[in-house]
Amino acid sequence: MQLRYAFRLYPDPGQQRALAKAFGCARVVFNDAVRAREDARAAQQPFPKIGELSTRLITQAKQTTSRSWLGEVSAVVLQQSLRDVETAYRNFFASLKGTRKGPKIGPPRFKSRKDARQSIRFTANARWHLTGSGRLNLPKIGPVKVKWSRTLPATPTSVTVIKDAAGRFFASFVIDTDPATDQARMPDTDQTIGIDLGLTHFAVLSDGTKIDSPRFLRRAEKKLKKAQRELSRKQKGSKNREKARRKVARAHAKVTDARHEFHHQLSTQLISENQGIAVEDLSVVGLARTKLAKSVHDAGWSSFINMLQYKAERYGRTLVKIGRFEPTSQTCSTCGVQDGPKPLDVREWTCAACGAVHDRDINAAINVKTAAGLAVSACGAPIRPELALAQREETGSHGFSTQARAA
Repeated sequence: MQLRYAFRLYPDPGQQRALAKAFGCARVVFNDAVRAREDARAAQQPFPKIGELSTRLITQAKQTTSRSWLGEVSAVVLQQSLRDVETAYRNFFASLKGTRKGPKIGPPRFKSRKDARQSIRFTANARWHLTGSGRLNLPKIGPVKVKWSRTLPATPTSVTVIKDAAGRFFASFVIDTDPATDQARMPDTDQTIGIDLGLTHFAVLSDGTKIDSPRFLRRAEKKLKKAQRELSRKQKGSKNREKARRKVARAHAKVTDARHEFHHQLSTQLISENQGIAVEDLSVVGLARTKLAKSVHDAGWSSFINMLQYKAERYGRTLVKIGRFEPTSQTCSTCGVQDGPKPLDVREWTCAACGAVHDRDINAAINVKTAAGLAVSACGAPIRPELALAQREETGSHGFSTQARAA
C-alpha cells in the first residue's frame, strides 16, 4: 500500500527562483503535449506516443532558441510532466467508456502560471537524496530546509514538491508500507461501533458518545469576510492585490489544515479502538445543493470517510458502508419497528410499539451498526462481514508513528 508523507519546505530566495523555473518548464511541456495531441485529433491522425513526444518536446526542443531554457531544470521533471498528460488522457478515455469509477471527467486542459497550485515530481532517476543534516537535496535546486514533524518509516520512492495558493512549499514523499507490520502495531480489540454523521454533532457513536462539530469555517468566517473585502478593494494587477490574495489564501489554508487534522485524529482513534466500523454512505453532493450546503462542506464528511477507508485497509480493520436510503432514523433500535419519518427538529422520540425513548442520533448510530452486520448475536459473538478493500490511493500524511519525532 502506498501512502504520502507531507512535510513543510523552507527554500531560500535562490531556491525559490529555481523552483519557480522548474514549475514553469514542467507547465510548458505539459501544455505542449496537450497541444500536440489536440492538433493530431483535429487533423484526424493517431495520437503521438509518449516516446515521440519526449523526443520532440524535450530532447529536440532544448536545441532550439525558443525552448533552450528547458535544459536549466532536471529532465526527470519534464518527463514526469509528460507522464501526467498520459495519465490524464487515459483517465479521460476510461471515463468515456464507463470503466472508470466516479463522475465523468473531461480531457486535460492547459495549465496557467496563475494557477493556485504548482507542483513538480522527482523519481529515483533524478538522484535526489536527504543530506546528513536533514535537508532535501534536489537536482539543479540544491539542499532545501525541511521541517521534519516525524520520521519516514521507509525509503521514499518519489517526492513531489508543491507550492500552494498561500505560497507555502511542501515535499510529499511516496512510501510503500508493509501491511503486516502496520497490523502488528495495532492493539487487539473485538469492539465494533456504528457512526451517525451530522451537523450539530459531527459524529454520534452507537455507544452513546457524541463528538461536537468544530465548525472551523463558521468560526473563521468573520476573519475571512474581512480579508476578502480588503482583496476586492485592491486594484487588479497591483502588488497590494497580490498581498491581499495571499492573505485570503492563508486564512483558507488555516481552516483546511485544522479540519484535516481533526479528521485524522478522530479517524485514527476510531480505527485504533474498534475492529469493525459502520458508517452511512451519505450523498454529500446532493446535500450540498440544499440550504445546508455551507455546513455540509464545513463538516467534510467525504474526507473523513475516505480516511477511515484507507486506514481500515492499512491496519486490518473492517469498514462497512450501508445504503443511504436505510431508515436508520425511523426504526426503533429496541424492537425494530419502523415509526415513520420525523422532522429534523425532533431530537428525541418514543416508540409507539414498545414505548422505548430514543435519542434520535444515538438510535440512528445503533441502527447503522445493526444494518452493517456488526451487531452482537444471541450468543454474544460479534458478527463481522468480510473485509471490504478500499481503493488504493496516495492519501494522508498522518497515522501511527513508529519512532520519536525527528528534530
